[in-house]
Amino acid sequence: MKRSSLLALAALALLSTGARADDTASTLSKVQSVNLIAIGHRETSIPFSYMDANNDVIGFSQDICNKVIDAVKTKTKRPDMRVRFIPVTSQNRMSLVQNGTVDLECGVTTNLTSRQNQVAFSDTFFVATTRLLTRKDSGIKDFPDLAGKVVVTNQGTTSERILRKMNEEKKMNMQIVSAKDYGEGRAMLETGRAVAYMMDDVLLAGTRSLTSKPSDWVIVGTPQSSEAYGFMMRKDDPEFRKLVDDTMTQIMKSGEIKTMYDKWFMKPVPPKGINFDFPMSQTMEKLYANPNDKAFE
Repeated sequence: MKRSSLLALAALALLSTGARADDTASTLSKVQSVNLIAIGHRETSIPFSYMDANNDVIGFSQDICNKVIDAVKTKTKRPDMRVRFIPVTSQNRMSLVQNGTVDLECGVTTNLTSRQNQVAFSDTFFVATTRLLTRKDSGIKDFPDLAGKVVVTNQGTTSERILRKMNEEKKMNMQIVSAKDYGEGRAMLETGRAVAYMMDDVLLAGTRSLTSKPSDWVIVGTPQSSEAYGFMMRKDDPEFRKLVDDTMTQIMKSGEIKTMYDKWFMKPVPPKGINFDFPMSQTMEKLYANPNDKAFE
C-alpha cells in the first residue's frame, strides 16, 4: 500500500477515535477542552429566540440561556469561553443536540415524554397553549370552523400532530400545510394561502407583531394542548443537566425571572416595538415558585 494511503487511513482512525472520545465525554469536559459552547437558537421565534437588526440572538429564552452560559464559564473556570450560535429548526433541533453539534438548545421546544427518549430537558421556563391566528374577518372562531379549509402549522411540532389527528378523527377535510418556520408560516397566512395558523398562542402573538398590519389579526380557538417549554441537551449527562437546572431554579426562585418576563411580554420589543401585553398566568407563577421538568404528555 502506498505511503499516502497509509497516512490517510491513520488520520481517519485518529478522527474516529476522537469522535468516540467526544461522544463519551461530558458536556462540561467537552466545552472546557475546546473553550467553546455551542448554543442552538431560533431565528424568528419572537419574543423567545430570534435575530435582531445586528444579527445578534435575543429574546426571553436567550436571556435565560445567557445565565446558563455564565454558569458554565464559572464552573469550567473559562471566563473567556467562546459562544457559537447555531440556528435550528423544528425539523433538525433534536438531531443537532443528539449528535453533539449543539450543546444546549435554547429555543421554544416542548418537553414531551416521547422526546425524552432522544434528549434531556431542563426545567420548564414557559407554558403555552395551542390556538389559531387568523384575520378578524375570516369567519374562523374555533377549530370546527377549519373544516374544508387550508391551515398552516410548523413542521415537526405538537400542533402538526394535533391537526392531523383532528383531521383523521373528525373527518374535517382540512388541507394541512407544514411550514419550515414562523417566517414561512406568516407569509402563507398574509398572502391568503392559508386561512389560519395553528401554533402556541404566545408565538402566534409574536408572528402577529411581524405582520404588515397587526391589528388585522386575532388569536382564537379553544386551546388544544398545553406546551411546557424547556431547553434541550444531550441525554445521560447528569452533571451538565444539574448545572442548567440549578441556574434556572435560582433565576425563578429569586424573582429575577419576573423581570425578564416583563421585559419581553409586557414592554415593547424589537423589531417593531410592539408590546405583547401577555400577563403572566397563574400556571406560570406556580411554576416559578416550584420549578420542575414535568412534561404534560
